Amino acid sequence: MNNVRVRFAPSPTGHLHIGGARTALFNWLFARHNKGIFILRIEDTDRTRSTEEYIDSIMEGMKWLNLDWDEGPYRQTDRFDVYRSYCKKLIEEGKAYYCYCSPEELEQRRQKALAQGKSLRYDGRCRNLKKQGQGENAAVRFRMPQEGQTVVNDLIKGETVFDNSQLDDLIIMRSDGTPTYNYTVVVDDVDMNITHVIRGDDHLNNTPKQIHIYSALGYKVPLFAHLPMILGSDKARLSKRHGATSVMAYKDMGYLPEALVNYLVRLGWSYGDQEVFSINELIEHFSFDNVGKSAAVFNPEKLLWLNSQYIIRAEPENLIEPVKPFLIKEKIIEEGRAFNEEWLSKAISTLQERSKTLLELAQSLGYYIGNDVEYVVKAKEKFLNEKYIANLTGIKEALAALDNFTSTGIEKVFAEIADKLNTKLGNIAQPVRVAITGRTESPGIFEVLEIVGKEKSLKRIDRAIKEINEGKKG
Repeated sequence: MNNVRVRFAPSPTGHLHIGGARTALFNWLFARHNKGIFILRIEDTDRTRSTEEYIDSIMEGMKWLNLDWDEGPYRQTDRFDVYRSYCKKLIEEGKAYYCYCSPEELEQRRQKALAQGKSLRYDGRCRNLKKQGQGENAAVRFRMPQEGQTVVNDLIKGETVFDNSQLDDLIIMRSDGTPTYNYTVVVDDVDMNITHVIRGDDHLNNTPKQIHIYSALGYKVPLFAHLPMILGSDKARLSKRHGATSVMAYKDMGYLPEALVNYLVRLGWSYGDQEVFSINELIEHFSFDNVGKSAAVFNPEKLLWLNSQYIIRAEPENLIEPVKPFLIKEKIIEEGRAFNEEWLSKAISTLQERSKTLLELAQSLGYYIGNDVEYVVKAKEKFLNEKYIANLTGIKEALAALDNFTSTGIEKVFAEIADKLNTKLGNIAQPVRVAITGRTESPGIFEVLEIVGKEKSLKRIDRAIKEINEGKKG
């Protein structure tokens, strides 16, 4: 497919949410698959709700997801002269007209039509005025065809037919001189040579109106692909009550951008039975042939599972930079602290199978990095007591005498002490695990001890012994 040009056009009235991110992603993948152009366009004409903060947040979210744009960001508020120019052309050609009806008059007619059970469409009283003024204090309406049908051939939904008699002569320029959505989106697409409009299916009902504006401007109508909406588990439209909907909230919870991208693309798209994709595989295989027509259901558990798969499959050294902000946030390290990356990679490698998020990974790294640990109360009560003090004392003395402080050497020492004390290995391993990590679950204790290191390990075991002895005195 040649010269593909697509756009993601968010309104900056909120943060980048899951639905918007998926729309951006499908546009980006379609452009990359077809070696086309992906444009970022900010639809900020709603001045009462659009903010610079939200614009920055949307771009931050896209950058985090690695959805790089080739052109833009364009802003509609910078293009008002363009909209006025096209509007003037439509008026001169008789394809648009001035409407002098005041908002109060329109509301009165709307209420009357509502009471009579009639259509709420504009009644067209300014459509056929024999003499048009100069537009002072007037809105501009687009002259819609009143007969026939408009057919939308959608790349996902197939053919949808709309009766033109149901289309309103919509306002394209308000009386205060500001343009409206259905008009600006078409002018922008015309100016930016958009070939494919890929967006949520909540815009499908706008499409026949926009098709007529494209045609009135003398522009070839682009192809449309309307993505089914995303629902919560209760089959209602996805909202905050279903969990976090802001993309950056998932970053803050410790999700990897690659995992979220993988999950979002699978919300409505498939390629055989494959679940986990590299970004290059997604670019290679993406097409609308495999996009479903039905709404997708957002499943937080599935996303969490997918994130864990990405953590498991990552090279440990590639998780160092992503996990650092969480180590700082959890006060495990101070900002700017340097690490032996080989050591940190080794520590991370022992925890990948056990960590579903970067936050969990950081919290577990705490017992490797910190000078001391905080005991889980139940773990302490069960294993740091008089019953195990001889085991802890014996292993401490044996480890202190060990020159080769590696997992192999440590394992041998544990076996010797278990044999000497005539006890099960677990009766030594579990008290030591709690002494070293503060908890009853961790990677293999021999590996953990090697990574924590001899000096710190001995200090923690010594602390555990002292706390048991102090408990005896009390």
